[in-house]
Amino acid sequence: MPEGPSIIIIKEAVQQFKGKKIIKVEGNSKQDIQRMLGEKIIDFKSWGKHFLICFKDFTLRIHFMMFGSYRINEQKNAEPRLSLVFKNGELNFYTCSVKFIEENIDDVYDWSADVMNDEWNGKAARKKLNEVPETLICDALLDQNIFAGVGNIIKNEVLFRARLHPENKIKDIPSTKISELIKEARHYSFDFLKWKKEFVLRKHWKVYAKKYCPGSEIPVIKKYCGKTKRLTFFCTDCQILYSIKK
Repeated sequence: MPEGPSIIIIKEAVQQFKGKKIIKVEGNSKQDIQRMLGEKIIDFKSWGKHFLICFKDFTLRIHFMMFGSYRINEQKNAEPRLSLVFKNGELNFYTCSVKFIEENIDDVYDWSADVMNDEWNGKAARKKLNEVPETLICDALLDQNIFAGVGNIIKNEVLFRARLHPENKIKDIPSTKISELIKEARHYSFDFLKWKKEFVLRKHWKVYAKKYCPGSEIPVIKKYCGKTKRLTFFCTDCQILYSIKK
């Protein structure tokens, strides 16, 4: 599943179609996609893992789910969920969720919850964390209402940077470590963006998909943690479980 930085890359890559009129619409989506025929794209936006195509009176939301993909000015050997054709190019989306948003997107999306948005608000994230004290931090980081754009890779790397065991309950984590975690959620997301653009993201992974911790050199634990049951990699030496420490 593409994480927030990957959606930023898509948004940047399609800017050539901003202000362009759609001359053909195809795809196997069950949504009324033909309503976009003849419409002009006003803007492209992103919120967390959502890619947004904005029109005058409505917005199209694309969520790439686990296996979604896209092509710009080329096609895959597969039927697209949605194909938008312009006078001088095309956008094709595959294996994704397509949904129309009729409301003003500023009323739909809390931009301050997006870790990569200029309106990101760390204090608001802390307030939301305080409201769910029993939640495991590995689950909280994947909560898109708190950390929109954070996915499983970012979760693992942020917890390692902050030296927090993924099975810490929020209530057990010291306030200073919560502050560090919130900062790292944003900082690592921008590092992720930089490294992905340079095609070196994997080279910078410290714990995700690793067999040994680069710090302690002991084996990395591989476990499906929390209610989200997402695969988690962590070091029991470097990453503190505060309930045990007490």
